[in-house]
Amino acid sequence: MFPKPKPSLTPNTYAYESEPLVKPTGFREYDARWLLGKEINLMGVQALGMGLGTLIRELGVKPEVVTGHDFRGYSASVKNSLISGLLAAGCKVHDIGLAVTPMAYFAQFDLDVPCVAMVTASHNDNGWTGVKMGANRPLTFGPDEMTRLKDIVLGAAFKLSGGGSYEFVENFPARYIADLTRRPKLKRRLKVVCACGNGTAGAFAPQVLEAVGCEVVRLDCELDHTFPRYNPNTEDLKMLHAMRDEVLRVKADVALGFDGDGDRCGVVDNEGEEIFADKVGVMLARDLSAQHSKPTFVVDVKSTGLFHTDPVLQKNGVTTDYWKTGHSYIKRRVNELNALAGFEKSGHFFFNKPIGRGYDDGLVFALAVCDMLDRNPGKTMADLKNALPKTWSSPTMSPHCDDEKKYAVVDAVVNHFGAAKTKGDKLIGQPIRELVTVNGVRVTVEDGTWGLVRASSNKPELVVVVESPVSEQRMRDMFKAVDAVLRTHPEVGAYNQTI
Repeated sequence: MFPKPKPSLTPNTYAYESEPLVKPTGFREYDARWLLGKEINLMGVQALGMGLGTLIRELGVKPEVVTGHDFRGYSASVKNSLISGLLAAGCKVHDIGLAVTPMAYFAQFDLDVPCVAMVTASHNDNGWTGVKMGANRPLTFGPDEMTRLKDIVLGAAFKLSGGGSYEFVENFPARYIADLTRRPKLKRRLKVVCACGNGTAGAFAPQVLEAVGCEVVRLDCELDHTFPRYNPNTEDLKMLHAMRDEVLRVKADVALGFDGDGDRCGVVDNEGEEIFADKVGVMLARDLSAQHSKPTFVVDVKSTGLFHTDPVLQKNGVTTDYWKTGHSYIKRRVNELNALAGFEKSGHFFFNKPIGRGYDDGLVFALAVCDMLDRNPGKTMADLKNALPKTWSSPTMSPHCDDEKKYAVVDAVVNHFGAAKTKGDKLIGQPIRELVTVNGVRVTVEDGTWGLVRASSNKPELVVVVESPVSEQRMRDMFKAVDAVLRTHPEVGAYNQTI
């Protein structure tokens, strides 16, 4: 009988070494994240594997799972504990070793395996660990599966049939790289800064870009799980500034930066300017809608309003669906609508056939950017960016808010703006034109200026984004108005960055 996991245990004690520790808040909306040692121990990870194997059988799916791990000093140990739990639950495990997350998704197709359990803390700081899971390729778990998994694990409701088996798949990265590069080379010789923040993508991304014909300038591509310069996070200003400096130093056409597990990509143009991922999405939507008749794109609620208002997209008959933020949500929506692509402001991009297989892959996105430049031989990345209608956008800002409190705060903010709209109150001097509440609240006033508040799905934080098509001042006005509402809640702490 495996013991029930405890929500807290004191390290360096008998209990800590004899019982599973699993903090309940680690089960997020679409994946799992914990601080290793403080919120989960290795026995707790074993319990997670048992629970996942139990859930897979409960779902009626063949109990075969692809596993891999990102490049952190402890990820291999976490993966081995997870595997021990999966084996106890009777699963056949196909271990691809060190990998970026999209490599594990690709392995589901290439090895014909229905399930995936990728050990990664993604872009989180060192100390964090987690697992991205799925049992219906190319989709990953959503709230229903995560809630059921949580119930199984915390209740120790395991069905341990035994009889599992393990296989290590040798040299799997070569198969992934071959799949990405089995395509025509670029006609245009692009000089590309490939930035990896010393994370996992450094082992693979430069090879892929070189194979398609890019001249690659490597920036922090050496693997180093201490992340000596900055966290591999494509929304981190330290990483973006390093990309900017290198682009200007070597006079590159573009910088492409990859996060810790390689499922996101950030872009800095040839003039050293960061292009927020949603704006890159509009640029790619323009490019793709010129080749595919009247496509549908899914974008998250943090993304620019240009997906609705851009005249080129309107002319090309584009349909845009604003949906919940989160790689699992956008992935599912892209699949449901058979959309050509899905774009997230955080840098997750999802391409359906003929470009991709529906899952998020930073390298597929990077190649799409290179192809866009290849199809515009007389234009730079800055030219394509500057051709978009001007808007003033904030970065993604994340004030601290405890996991146990953040959803209640967001519900209160939704109710606040809902009541204001009902009463006809003005916001920054104008009537509220629209409220989108599929994921927190996105409030838009008459001139198109909007602000968003939602709960982060994987950190003890809120998410705040503002944008205006009118002026920088209107953007700042919206931020002040949204922040004033948040400041009525003492649970909301300091921002990671602000405008």
